[in-house]
Amino acid sequence: MPLFPSAPRRALAALALAVVALTAPVGAATAAPSAAGAAPAPARAAEPTRVAVSAVDLDGPAVSEVKVTVTNTGPDRMRGLKVSFRGPAGWAVQPSVAAVPEAVRPGASATAAFRIQVPERRPGFTLRTFTATATYQGGDGRGSATGSRVERSGPVLARLSDAYDNVGATDEGNTAPGDFDGEGNSFSTQKLAAAGLAPGAPVTALGASLSWPAAAPGTKNNASAKGQAVQLSGQGKRLVFLGSGAGLGATGTATVIYTDGTSTSGAIGFPNWSFQEATAHGATLVASTDGRNRPDGYGNAGTAYRVFAHSVELDPAKRVELVVLPANGSVRLFDLAIAP
Repeated sequence: MPLFPSAPRRALAALALAVVALTAPVGAATAAPSAAGAAPAPARAAEPTRVAVSAVDLDGPAVSEVKVTVTNTGPDRMRGLKVSFRGPAGWAVQPSVAAVPEAVRPGASATAAFRIQVPERRPGFTLRTFTATATYQGGDGRGSATGSRVERSGPVLARLSDAYDNVGATDEGNTAPGDFDGEGNSFSTQKLAAAGLAPGAPVTALGASLSWPAAAPGTKNNASAKGQAVQLSGQGKRLVFLGSGAGLGATGTATVIYTDGTSTSGAIGFPNWSFQEATAHGATLVASTDGRNRPDGYGNAGTAYRVFAHSVELDPAKRVELVVLPANGSVRLFDLAIAP
């Protein structure tokens, strides 16, 4: 026999819904019916914890104070927060780890202070990287976060030609001033022109529009890469270097600094201007000339002396501010430009 023999069907349905509502957990949200088989929307991930390093006074020798600010961007309170900080290799830091005893509520920040021994400034352009790491429980649930700051000091050249320090091309009638390779040899201006590299001539390589130096024969027309910083403005997908190697190991790392303070680094290299594979170090051959100028005149006809291109990938969404050249004097640079 039915439990409620006289109850209409509609009343029984209403009673069943009431029982479901009463047995649901207190505070549980009611949701509108979804389409059959529809998956629930995934929970939105919390923004990663932010770790910011303050500016560092590089006017050494001195002890500078550095502050690290950790911002809790997660939904939970951050507990057991510890912050470590380090500077360039060999720079003493005190303390090595700073503990924050109080919990940090969502949206709030905590600051840890450190003292760092700054040595005397070195000549030339330098980049110094400072890194802080936070470890914690709660917060965004990731357990750790890292932030860094790059400080720079030293001169910045307005253009690459300001770094020219080497006579790489001479007239065949006056070869004495040349010294591209450190042994008094140089490119022949006449042979360069025959290969399309007359003074001031446009050069297209790896998608970039460059120029062969407009310097007169027998004058400085290339830069020995020694870590100089050079201003360069623009956006694109790669930075292209035009140059050649004055030795077999003409390689190094070039660094691009953007206007927002971030940077991109990449290895570049050129084969020796002769007597090495044209694809060595990942370079691309741009032009080949016949022979070279020696201290006693033109010679070595039948042997190729070459110019190459290499590039570093860029973040196309960011604007370039300056370029730090490799620290290897065997890398000889004639020009550089951004490929759009």
